[in-house]
Amino acid sequence: MAEPDRGRPPGEDPSHREAFEDELARKADRKIRARVEGDRGIWFGLGTMGVVGWSVAVPTVLGIAVGVWLDARTEAGGDISWTITGLVVGVFLGCLNAWFWIQREMEDGR
Repeated sequence: MAEPDRGRPPGEDPSHREAFEDELARKADRKIRARVEGDRGIWFGLGTMGVVGWSVAVPTVLGIAVGVWLDARTEAGGDISWTITGLVVGVFLGCLNAWFWIQREMEDGR
């Protein structure tokens, strides 16, 4: 059985301390940047929500439009509804797109 390290308090791991110091430094940098940049305001938040909303809505509508076009050109009573397929694919791509937008905003805000 290994002997405990007598040089530091019990339960204190150096890797936890480094992680804590890194987190503290990141938060301090974010606070300083917020003071320098000032308050972004409600319009910034509304603009971000608008960008995220459009980044989901546009691929969804395009997916539906392509699905309707494919349904009109395939034989009637087919097994696959291309409109529903286009809707699902469009929503998926739109959510993926919105996720990338939000990730970029979070990285810019750090």
